[in-house]
Amino acid sequence: MTNLSYQRRLAAKVLKCGKDRVYFDPENLERIEMAVTREDIKRLVHDGVIRRKPVKGVSRARVRAKSKKRRGTGSFKGTFNARYPKKRRWINRIRPLRKLLRHLRDSKRIDRHTYRYFYNRLHLFRSRSHLLKHLVHEKLVKGEELV
Repeated sequence: MTNLSYQRRLAAKVLKCGKDRVYFDPENLERIEMAVTREDIKRLVHDGVIRRKPVKGVSRARVRAKSKKRRGTGSFKGTFNARYPKKRRWINRIRPLRKLLRHLRDSKRIDRHTYRYFYNRLHLFRSRSHLLKHLVHEKLVKGEELV
């Protein structure tokens, strides 16, 4: 078999990939052997004699399987606040409340004064459902409107 390392190196430069990703069509090795310039290589690439192999990925399956093990309480190193910080909990609680209040105001279900009043007191509510329950109880919003 002939040595095609020069052609492989040129093809890698033309295809902008590594030498390992260059594929030579085994039925056209004579044509590849005759190619000595970049233009020859480009012509062969255009004809489909030389191709770029797809990128090989590294499977994450083993990592995913391993990550499901050893998650019990005995493996916890940090406190609850360290693992799930207070600030993150606050953000996850307050953003949906603000979004709901904004939606109610924009859809004219509450007026801007009510919006401002409750916006300043959002810290008192545990969740969206808690806020909605309060608004319905105070008769500021009708229950069937929210569905």
